[in-house]
Amino acid sequence: MQLYSTKNLDHKVDLKRAVFEGLPPDNGLYMPVSIPKLPSSFFEKLPDLNITEIGIEVCRCLLGDTIAETDLRNIVETAINFPAPVMQLDEQKAILELFHGPSLAFKDFGARFMAQLMSYFNQGEEQDLTILVATSGDTGGAVAAGFYQTPGIRVVILYPSGKVSPLQEKQLTTLGHNITALEVDGTFDDCQALVKQAFLDQDLRSKIRISSANSINISRLIPQSFYYFDAYRQVMDQGKKLVFCVPSGNFGNLTAGLLAHKMGLPVHHFIAATNSNDVVPAYLREGDYIPRPSVRTISNAMDVGNPSNFARMIDLFSTAKGRGVPTDNGIWKDMKGMISGYAFDDPTTEKAVQSVKTTYNYTIDPHGAVGYLALDSYQADHPDTLGLILETAHPAKFREDMERIMDGPIHIPERLAAIENDIKVSVKMGIGYKEFSSWLKDNLL
Repeated sequence: MQLYSTKNLDHKVDLKRAVFEGLPPDNGLYMPVSIPKLPSSFFEKLPDLNITEIGIEVCRCLLGDTIAETDLRNIVETAINFPAPVMQLDEQKAILELFHGPSLAFKDFGARFMAQLMSYFNQGEEQDLTILVATSGDTGGAVAAGFYQTPGIRVVILYPSGKVSPLQEKQLTTLGHNITALEVDGTFDDCQALVKQAFLDQDLRSKIRISSANSINISRLIPQSFYYFDAYRQVMDQGKKLVFCVPSGNFGNLTAGLLAHKMGLPVHHFIAATNSNDVVPAYLREGDYIPRPSVRTISNAMDVGNPSNFARMIDLFSTAKGRGVPTDNGIWKDMKGMISGYAFDDPTTEKAVQSVKTTYNYTIDPHGAVGYLALDSYQADHPDTLGLILETAHPAKFREDMERIMDGPIHIPERLAAIENDIKVSVKMGIGYKEFSSWLKDNLL
């Protein structure tokens, strides 16, 4: 498998290098040189496959002979050993539950697969690998769980102080061992900027082996495509036009859906659902991509003002690979033909949480509630569709807001309750790169 930079088609690397580099040296993002279509035989046998078997088939098609069959099977079977069930609300709407992994968030799919893949590629390396990851909430917990005690790999998680939920913060800051949490006095965008700057710092990279576990790393997106195929498997007998509604922050999740579509998944339409951080819905409406500082909301994992994976979305809709730009009118028209964007504020989101509970007796988290609102808006004009809302995290991860909205207690899974009283350990950090790079050198060399 070969990959190129979204900023330079001529810069090509193999999968191992793309995974370990995270970002190309030109600050683009890695994309597959070719995205093959799955054979018709895959879809013929799809009803009889489980999500792990689907993952193996997708990887075999996409990765080719990059990884030996036995090793590939072991990577996927170890990483993807939990379900992603579809819960039907009514004839038009269903929920794709992606919170059945160890950290109770969809990012378990990407983080666990990445951990296994990096461990495989890291065999025989003498120097430890350091994973840098910025999180707006769920990524950090999933990465911490996925890489915990992985030999030869250290993890440094940057998260915005006071802008993740208490239980999310405990998932980042209580494991110890090879996991370190940096509590940044800023926003998620500040955290992400520090990580990106580290990857462009050649002096740092000459001293420390670093890689990323954010969705800027292509190995995060590959396994996230698995559950799109598995969701289709679960509803394909209904024979309806399938719409995926994706609560979106950094847009890795939606990009993975587009990847699945490119590989042959029969998707009628995608919906990009955001909170007040509506940079991409605004682009889909107006054709102008204008990043701006993120604002804090109750759906905190989506508080992103300059989503990294938008560059991949542009590339997927561009005929000039490695040279696509948001101002290309053709890209904009094609993208808005396949993706609709909607944005909702906190008060509207809270009412949606209450409405879903009252109407369907289903407890949906604030991120899923944004998705519900977006799908409802879309289906007002497209009632002949079946919409799947990606429920990206268990409601209990947002306990304080959920109990306030629901005016009563909600169920807390044991794996979250068990860490509630654990002691938080974090390192305070400003938003300046000099302080961050000095800490890395002082603590990792």
